Amino acid sequence: MRIALVEPSRTNQRIVAGLIEPWGHEVYSFADAPEALAFLHVEPDVRVLISSIELDSMSGIQLVRNVRASLEPQRPLYIIVMSSSHERSKMIEALDGGADDYISKPPMTEELHARLRAADRITSMQAELVVLAKTDPLTGLLNRRAFVEAAQRLLERAATGHPLSALICDLDKFKSINDTYGHEVGDLVLRKVSAEARALGVPAGRLGGEEFAFLVEAASDGAIELAERFRAAVAELAIPAAGGEIKVTISIGLAEWKPADTLDSLLRKADIALYEAKRSGRNRTIAADTFPLAKEHEQWRGIARMTARSAS
Repeated sequence: MRIALVEPSRTNQRIVAGLIEPWGHEVYSFADAPEALAFLHVEPDVRVLISSIELDSMSGIQLVRNVRASLEPQRPLYIIVMSSSHERSKMIEALDGGADDYISKPPMTEELHARLRAADRITSMQAELVVLAKTDPLTGLLNRRAFVEAAQRLLERAATGHPLSALICDLDKFKSINDTYGHEVGDLVLRKVSAEARALGVPAGRLGGEEFAFLVEAASDGAIELAERFRAAVAELAIPAAGGEIKVTISIGLAEWKPADTLDSLLRKADIALYEAKRSGRNRTIAADTFPLAKEHEQWRGIARMTARSAS
């Protein structure tokens, strides 16, 4: 595990780190609470914070409160506070402030080791629960709620000048695959296509049925290049089914973020482009604003109501 240690005494830092590092953990030592807090914000892989209650710029208890208030609530992080004082009131205050454990300073070797084993178990379970809460169980992509959360963060970045494009993808004639080969083969198709989507390395979510969405921090040209790479990879898949293998294709609609866009309006443009890709022959990528709008484009389901096009 990666462990942040906050202790004003350099001697105590070396003692505690010397106890921990032989067990294979990485220890990052800080004498200053604000510096440690800043480190936790940029290093999401840190799973344990060990802090002395007696600090200079702020108390260890205040550091714990700040950590719990400023980091994502779902982030797996086990907090142990240390104190040379045996006042029960300090222990109670630390635990009420967000600490998970309390240990005397200097810690006893086996006691510290046991508490870190507990931290490993608990943060591992927390990490698994976070994945389950954010992931679509069939495809391994982000579920709709997690996708919207990721999109909102990227929209904030886009507002500061970062390019952003949205892609909405839909498997072509997926209903006929289910009708002909059964839902087991249909599920296999979704898993195979989703594996190619995850390989793109961008936020990708399942919006419903066979419809996926992607967020790409790139302008339209770069997003089209990624979309075409994904489309080609899907077209090369060979899905085992009764009587041989089947081939699948996807249609993709793409829209680039503009300063006036909300998430809903950005996805609306991508969805309209997807409709056009379907209407004009399928198995292609169409960018928004490259075709005249028709009456068929007027209806928009909205991100909260998006479901797959069952017959497309």
